[in-house]
Amino acid sequence: MKNRLRNAGLRVLVCALLSVPAVVSAADDPSATSFIKTSGTNFTLDGRPFFVTGVNNHYLTYGSPDEVTRVLDDAVAMGANVVRTFLQPVIGSLDGSKPTIWDWRLEGEASNLAVKGTYLLYWDPSQNRMAVNDGADGMQKVDFLIAEAGKRRLRLIIAVLDFWAFTGGAQQMRAWYGSRDAPGVQSQYNTDLSKEKSEFFFQDPRTKRDYRTWVSHVVQRVNPLTGLAYRDDPTIMAWELMNEGNAQPEALRLAWTTEMTAYVKSLDPNHLVTSGHANVESKLSDLTIPTLDFGTWHGYPLYYKLTVQQFDSLITEFCRLAVRAGKPVLLEEFGYARSNQNFAQAYAMWLDTLTRERNCAGWMVWRLVSRQDSGRYPVDEYDKFDIHNDGGPLWSILKAATARATQTRETSPASETSRQLP
Repeated sequence: MKNRLRNAGLRVLVCALLSVPAVVSAADDPSATSFIKTSGTNFTLDGRPFFVTGVNNHYLTYGSPDEVTRVLDDAVAMGANVVRTFLQPVIGSLDGSKPTIWDWRLEGEASNLAVKGTYLLYWDPSQNRMAVNDGADGMQKVDFLIAEAGKRRLRLIIAVLDFWAFTGGAQQMRAWYGSRDAPGVQSQYNTDLSKEKSEFFFQDPRTKRDYRTWVSHVVQRVNPLTGLAYRDDPTIMAWELMNEGNAQPEALRLAWTTEMTAYVKSLDPNHLVTSGHANVESKLSDLTIPTLDFGTWHGYPLYYKLTVQQFDSLITEFCRLAVRAGKPVLLEEFGYARSNQNFAQAYAMWLDTLTRERNCAGWMVWRLVSRQDSGRYPVDEYDKFDIHNDGGPLWSILKAATARATQTRETSPASETSRQLP
C-alpha cells in the first residue's frame, strides 16, 4: 500500500509541477446554456461526458460578497467545474417567541458559522407559519451566488436544506412545532440519533408541508440578476433534497425521498435531482427510486474506521453499484485530515482511482475555503479538511487531478466511457 500511495502521489505531483493546465470543462464548452443530463453511469453536457471535479463550501449563502467570490475564483483556479453548497440559515422567529436553536447573530468569520444575521427561513408569528426572507440578508444572497457562478461557468449542486443544526436546518424547522429533542450544535457524524430527531421532520405533516412550500419557492424564484427562474437556469446542475437527511428507519427515508424527488421534478423538469444522503452504510439503497437521477455518497475514512486502502476499494465498489443501477454515482464529499502524514498521497490515490474507474461520475472534495474578510484563512482545528489556494502539495494534486480528468474522461462520446460488469 505504501508503494502505491507513494507512486500515485508522485504521478500527480509530476503533472502539477509540469504545469498541466487546469481546464474547466464547462467554461470551454460553447453550450454553457445547456443543462447537465445523465447517460448511463455518466453525467453529460450536450451528449458528451461531463466528469465532475468539484468542491464543497458551506458558507456561500451567508458569506460576504467578497468571501463568496474568493471561493468561486479559487474553484476556477483549481480547475473545478462544480461547486456544492446548502441553502441556509434557518431561524426561529425574529421576535424570539419561537426560539432559534443556535447563535444566528454571531459575528466573526463566515467559515466558523458567523452568519451575522443572515436567514433564509424563519417563523412568522403574525401568520403562524413558516416564511421566506427574500431580502438582502436572505434570498438575494443566493441570487448573487448563482449569478457569480454563472459568470465563471461553474455549475452548482444546491442542497435545498441541511439536516444538521449548525445553522438551523431541518432541526430548527421541527423545533418550530415543539419537537421535544430540540438540539444544539452536534457533531454531524454522531450516529446516535434520537428517534425524535430522525423521524419527526420526515413524517410530521406540518414539516412536510413546509418543505414542499420551500422547494416551490426556491425553484420558481426569478433571479433579478440573471432574469431567469432558478428552474430555468443551467448554472444549477442539480437539486439535492437535503444534506445528509438521516431519516430513520430506512423505510421512512426511502419513502420520503421518493415523495420529494417526485415533487421537485413536478415543479422543475430541467434539473437533475438527488438525495444528498451520505449513503455509505445503506450502500446507495436510494438509487432504485425512479425519480432520483444519480446517487451520492460521502466518504470519510476516519468516521467509518477505514484504512486508506480500504477506502480506495470502497470507491471501486460504489462505482460498480452505479453500473447495476444504470445511473451516475458521485462521491460528493470526502476528506482526510492534514494531520495524517500520508494525507497528500492518499488524496492522490483516491483521485487516480476515481478517474481511472470509467463508471465513476466524479468527485467533490470537502472543503474549499478561501481568505475571509479578515484577510486570513479560517482556523481549521477540528477536522483539518480545509483546502486552500496556497500552492501546497494538496492544492497541486487537486489541480493536476482536474486537468487529468478533463483530458481523459471528457474526450469521447458518453456511450464510450461506461462499461458493463461481466
